[in-house]
Amino acid sequence: MNLLLQTTHSDLNAQIAVTGSKSETNRLLLLQALFPNVTLANTSNSDDSEVMQKALKGNEEIIDIHHAGTAMRFLTAYFAVQEGREVVLTGSARMHERPVKILVEALEQLGAEISYEKEVGYPPIRIKGQKITASKVTMAANVSSQYISALLLIAPKLENGLELILEGEITSIPYIKMTLALLNDLDIQTSFEGNIIKVFPKQEVETKEMVVESDWSSASYFFSLAALAEEVSISLTSYKENSLQGDSELVSIYRKLGVQTQFDANKITLTKQKDFNFEDVNFELNNTPDIAQTIVVTCLGLGIGCHLTGLHTLKIKETDRLEALRIELTKLGANISVTNDSLTLVASNNINHNVKIATYNDHRMAMAFAPLALKVPIIIENAEVVSKSYPDFWEDMKNLGFIISETTA
Repeated sequence: MNLLLQTTHSDLNAQIAVTGSKSETNRLLLLQALFPNVTLANTSNSDDSEVMQKALKGNEEIIDIHHAGTAMRFLTAYFAVQEGREVVLTGSARMHERPVKILVEALEQLGAEISYEKEVGYPPIRIKGQKITASKVTMAANVSSQYISALLLIAPKLENGLELILEGEITSIPYIKMTLALLNDLDIQTSFEGNIIKVFPKQEVETKEMVVESDWSSASYFFSLAALAEEVSISLTSYKENSLQGDSELVSIYRKLGVQTQFDANKITLTKQKDFNFEDVNFELNNTPDIAQTIVVTCLGLGIGCHLTGLHTLKIKETDRLEALRIELTKLGANISVTNDSLTLVASNNINHNVKIATYNDHRMAMAFAPLALKVPIIIENAEVVSKSYPDFWEDMKNLGFIISETTA
């Protein structure tokens, strides 16, 4: 499904309920599987979370998680400690290109039994669940935080807990802290000092309902819309001022792009700063790489340049996001360059009209480029890919007044 996006005005006013955080939901689904007396509310309705839930509740030997990278990492750890259970974790063609070796080797240090069905280091993988008594593991610190969180989530069910030693500079600390905070909410004891993380064993937890905060990554597209609109008042629910999610950094990042955020109870309201002086920006996104696509598209729409660093994990996402951004932004007339961990956009006031944006089976490519419709008509290819994290996205865009129609162009 290709969608043509356009609008007849650039004033935005709406109240939108955003689905629960995919990051929090998937962590809590795994914890619920380990501690069945935990209940969940406001969970994400994303494809990734539905895949995760189905895998945890099912009894199949072959488990296909499609494009869901988080599910692949978390489920690898989960099934490694399911004594007597044997499964094969597989996924899409792209998933077979996404490395899992670092996590597998870490689990093998603990005594897990995991083998590769095809290429060494990549899915599909065969996991034979074991009782694990080892409690110490060492891994590189600059890997995807999902590898680290996968280990931390299963740690309380290990007989002797877990001591995780990280070597080097740690990537995506907010996501690690989110995992530890959710464990703490269940009264599971943890510590994070220097490069050593400890999770202490706990076989049972008290009955508790865990309420998932709405997804800050999904909110990023409305921050982009607010920056590009002439007049705006967009209210989003449900959000906390002291969020566990790293992407809540959006508030301070987009303040430098002319957007004001007001917190009131469980919602945020986005408005524009009057007479804001736009200028080129530099952001280090080591802790928030998932919002890089949104930020660079915002800067293109504003006619300013940007230099974004700390993006090395983007090359192993649903697609190589840095290369995908370079290709699609160039189509729009942008002067952009990328390295293995950075992106530079040169300021320009020219944006080509009616450009067809390829999405590469990546939900964030579709949603990050959508706000440009405030500036020029734009076509999003395979727009249904948004269901991976935000199935209601196009309906919410319509509620903001966008004209969205299917096209064969």
